[in-house]
Amino acid sequence: MSIEKWVYGGDALARLPDGRVVLAPFVLPGERARIDVKEAVHADLIEVLTPAAERVTPPCPHFGRCGGCQYQHAPYEFQLERKVEILREQLRRVGKIAYQGTIEVVSGPPFGYRNRAQFHIAGERIGYMAARSHELVALPGDCPIASPRLNRALAAIRERLSDPRFPRFVRSIELFTNETEVQVNVLETDRPVARWFYEWCESTVAIEYGTGSGTFRVSPRSFFQVNRFLVDQLVERALEGSAGESALDLYSGVGLFAVPLARRFKTVTAVEAGSSTVRDLVVNAERSGVEVRVEPSRVEDYLTKLTATPDFVLADPPRAGLGKSVAGHLMRLAPARLTIVSCDPATLARDIAALAGYEIERLILIDLFPQTYHLETVARLQKH
Repeated sequence: MSIEKWVYGGDALARLPDGRVVLAPFVLPGERARIDVKEAVHADLIEVLTPAAERVTPPCPHFGRCGGCQYQHAPYEFQLERKVEILREQLRRVGKIAYQGTIEVVSGPPFGYRNRAQFHIAGERIGYMAARSHELVALPGDCPIASPRLNRALAAIRERLSDPRFPRFVRSIELFTNETEVQVNVLETDRPVARWFYEWCESTVAIEYGTGSGTFRVSPRSFFQVNRFLVDQLVERALEGSAGESALDLYSGVGLFAVPLARRFKTVTAVEAGSSTVRDLVVNAERSGVEVRVEPSRVEDYLTKLTATPDFVLADPPRAGLGKSVAGHLMRLAPARLTIVSCDPATLARDIAALAGYEIERLILIDLFPQTYHLETVARLQKH
């Protein structure tokens, strides 16, 4: 079977002799491969019969079993080119948007970039889950996409698993680092974890994460970008050319965009619903010496009451995107400029299509997740 192209989600598209479409992992466009068709349209790779000239040897021995990466069998420049194609296709297929302009690509080192990762635990084994499976793929050594300090923290947890003090009811944890301190967060557990566990793991309660815009306090459960090399470039591209009287930062998190926005606009309002995240946001704004009006509210609830039109709106929504309600309020307010920072091209395409009266001024693909199908997009929109 011949492989046609990569599609969003990490697989590649191929067609069976009877015309059916199937999705196969770990193959490259143009290759011929033997696959085992499973449920629905998904298939397992059995063997690559005719490798593409671009194929490379994955640096991780667990690639192909571990669900963390999908693209280690391809050179990095090849990955970036395909991601641009995938972004265009998602805009066209989901949003019916035939964008013909240039898509700028911003990238950094393709390995050792992650400052945060989630790991599953079973007995004395720790690792990632296999793709579309509950099977644990144990990591006996380093993860190549994790930062050096994150790998050291992983090794320390791995050592503690054989200690009788380790709570056997903990099923998954998250490690987050600024390359000096490490924050340990328990994600799945059968019962509450005592404070001594975090002290034993030498966990920092709140990470102090330095960026070009200042240092940000990030408490447990607060969101922060995972690529340690591209945080500043993401902020720069998202805010480039923006200035004026008033700005609105939606889904503002700990203030990564709100703080630098406050240096460009006279008034900035940051809207965030998470209670602990709001506390981080207030602290980060105050100690940065800027004034940010913090609204502890769901975005749709805040926009319902808003009548004044801001000069500029930045929205960094979760994977689900803006949704109809938020898009409707933004059309009612009609700011002259609107920038969406999106981690999902399908929901981005849906949101842009819903924003009647706006057109794409510029698209920038920020590759925050090398070796994976995930991609970040900065979509700068303007009223037409």
